[in-house]
Amino acid sequence: MPWRDRSAAQRSTDQGGLEAEAPGQQTRRNTGVPPDNEWVLSALARLGYPGYAYRKNRGRPVNPGEVLLRALSLNDLDPRLAEALPWLLLRFEGYDLDRLVGAARLANVQNRLGFVAALARAVAERSALLSHRSGALRALADALEPYRLAREDGFWQERISARMRAWVLANRSAAAEHWNMLTDLAPEHLPYASSG
Repeated sequence: MPWRDRSAAQRSTDQGGLEAEAPGQQTRRNTGVPPDNEWVLSALARLGYPGYAYRKNRGRPVNPGEVLLRALSLNDLDPRLAEALPWLLLRFEGYDLDRLVGAARLANVQNRLGFVAALARAVAERSALLSHRSGALRALADALEPYRLAREDGFWQERISARMRAWVLANRSAAAEHWNMLTDLAPEHLPYASSG
């Protein structure tokens, strides 16, 4: 089942949702070029992420699953981009759970995806408009649980100091601890969390 843009589907049944390939499927747009922060930012802007609405990104939207997995594969992901990742799981629905989990495992980013799903679920549970997404996000986390890695991971592991690491370990959320993530990112830090 292709990813669908939840907002577009709600705005007009004429337009339908964003028809994109399932994560992990090769597309003509996937050139094999390693992603970087600029690629992720541009892709998020094309998908309509509100934090990058000022960007004039022309071209076809990319597959949200591809954006999510390629962003998660970066070892030095900009924190503002990390904040945007739960939005992808909230905005787009209809992903193939087995493919998404399989692609995350192949890329060795299952803990990162599990944590992003936990953040998205926390936002969904606080919003009347998004509460219907909680079940799918729980299913994603449950599907990733058997593959959770014991090693610590983080979005910016390339540049974290020992002092910062100690602070993050002392101040991270229960979800970050569960998924062995070195991050203090929490639902209240997400700029779209209160906009429902």
